[in-house]
Amino acid sequence: MEQQPTTTARVALKWGVITGIASIIFSTIIFVTGQVTNNALSSLGLIILVVTMVLAMKEFRTMNDGFMTYGQGLGIGALMAGISGFIGAIFNYIYNEFIDTTLRQQIVDKTREKFEEQGMDDTQIDAAIEMTSKFSSPGMQFVFGIIFSIIIGFVIALIISAIMKKVKPFEME
Repeated sequence: MEQQPTTTARVALKWGVITGIASIIFSTIIFVTGQVTNNALSSLGLIILVVTMVLAMKEFRTMNDGFMTYGQGLGIGALMAGISGFIGAIFNYIYNEFIDTTLRQQIVDKTREKFEEQGMDDTQIDAAIEMTSKFSSPGMQFVFGIIFSIIIGFVIALIISAIMKKVKPFEME
């Protein structure tokens, strides 16, 4: 039986799920340790995406005789980011709504503290927090989480695909 060629969707699905699970583990650690408002630590989550994206593109190249076009790499990265973003958004929704319902309030309190340290008065702080809370409902967080993941994943995939592409040389018959 002849082996079917590997598709970008198959690789993206596999690595998107792996990335989503790794992100859930990382998010859980951040939530449990109370580091939700630590932006530097939270941005380390991007390393998970970069590493798994490189591994996904490497796997695709290996399974396709060492070749991958720029478009194939970009497709893998963008689809992978969308899948992992969807998984992560579902987890965040469940965590915020059912596991730790105080998380949003903790974030608001930390934000208020930061604004007070910057010298903002109560009226400005209340207005800023009210505006932010409109966009932080569970549904909006879910939608923005997926959109943000796809955009960031696409940008990262642009770079990684450019580095990892290897096009088959033109063969004359």
